Amino acid sequence: MPFSKERVRRARYAVAAVFCVHGAVTGSFATRIPWIQEHAGVSPGQLGLALAFPALGASLAMPLAAAVSHRFGARTALRGLLALWTLSLVLPSLAPSLWTLCAALLVYGATAGMSDVAMNALGVEVENRLGRSIMSGLHGMWSVGALVGSAAGTLAAHLGSDARLHHLLAAVTLTALGLAACQGVLDVRSAPDEEPPPRFTLPPRSALVIGAVGFCGVFAEGASLDWSAVYLKDQLGTSAGLAAASTTAFALTMAVARLVGDRIVDRFGAVRTVRVGGVAATAGGVLVVSAPHPAAAMTGFGLLGLGVAVVVPLAFAAAARSGPNPSQAIAGVATITYTSGLIAPSVIGGLADLTSLVVSFGVVTLLCAGLVAGAGVLGPGTGLPVSAAGPRRRRARAAGRAERGEG
Repeated sequence: MPFSKERVRRARYAVAAVFCVHGAVTGSFATRIPWIQEHAGVSPGQLGLALAFPALGASLAMPLAAAVSHRFGARTALRGLLALWTLSLVLPSLAPSLWTLCAALLVYGATAGMSDVAMNALGVEVENRLGRSIMSGLHGMWSVGALVGSAAGTLAAHLGSDARLHHLLAAVTLTALGLAACQGVLDVRSAPDEEPPPRFTLPPRSALVIGAVGFCGVFAEGASLDWSAVYLKDQLGTSAGLAAASTTAFALTMAVARLVGDRIVDRFGAVRTVRVGGVAATAGGVLVVSAPHPAAAMTGFGLLGLGVAVVVPLAFAAAARSGPNPSQAIAGVATITYTSGLIAPSVIGGLADLTSLVVSFGVVTLLCAGLVAGAGVLGPGTGLPVSAAGPRRRRARAAGRAERGEG
């Protein structure tokens, strides 16, 4: 379906707003988990069980997103799925017990996963039509939304507000903003004679390989977000305030890196960007496990955030171009990355119990080194025109100048 260049440019900003709204829901929920735990009357162990259900719901529901988009069209599907996601924010705070909380979080995760697949598929569609990388910036906007939602949630918690009221107001506001943003996205529709995708199917093999790279990046991200403060406090004896600041700094580093990542990808290509990022993340991991002082460890966590920031958006982009059904491939990669984010904190904690946090982050460092080795799957062989577009355009221009005898 043809769209004018101006229409595609406007759609880019609309999709970016959708990503921001999606992130704001996550940030709003995360800050009120202590209130939700107290309201439901669950122990820390029971809370840990309940918090596994969003990933379970997402993994079960994400394969449905392709069928929904095919049936209703990309814009209508995104509008409905995003509204379900924003409105599901009210459910966890209403849960009075463990099992109702698990059910609420299952629905919360299912709507999160389906809307995630739909918005990433539309993001890749816009990227293809623009002919340059935008996925890193879109995920950067997700991080900005998460930070805004977290800030509002922190303020609400500081004021002692009831999370049910807070989440109701946030859900209504974010639903309105999300529906408004969806008006500007591309209305991509399947051809009338196109065969609908299966409702449930295994992801293509290419998505599994690309997902393995995403797994390494998300594992390092989840481990650093959840355990960096603990590492600084328990391993290096820092104050609780400085340890918490390390986590915030890590999140900000990732957000900034994603916002500027598209320019780097356009200039150097996806493969080189991820490979250099893997080197930086590996160096950061080495610095963390060998740090004698908190400043060195914080620098190491900063390098980790910088190095893995663009891995997930580029993995989604590569998956969408790896086969005939972008939503199906994205769902496969998203399932793998969601799983990685789910298991990372518990694996780090389990290894720390058996050995030490230093050994745990040694494993994180090895996974970061895996980014260096696996970056090639994000290249032109996966059907990624953008991944090498920058270097290829520069070589073509240089060849043209040489033929004309120009310097």
